[in-house]
Amino acid sequence: MQAEWHKSSYSGGTNDCVEARESAHGADVRDTQHREAGHLSFPIAEWTALVGDLRTNR
Repeated sequence: MQAEWHKSSYSGGTNDCVEARESAHGADVRDTQHREAGHLSFPIAEWTALVGDLRTNR
């Protein structure tokens, strides 16, 4: 079961950003302006590495 789509609190409430939804297997990411175009899926190891790098400002 996938979680609900959500935007970062840093997006400022605009639609010029991406949305993500996480699951035990990884995460899906989509463009808020082109939701109908689908999404990209990332395995948990890649998603965890990305989020970790973002949090440490790499």
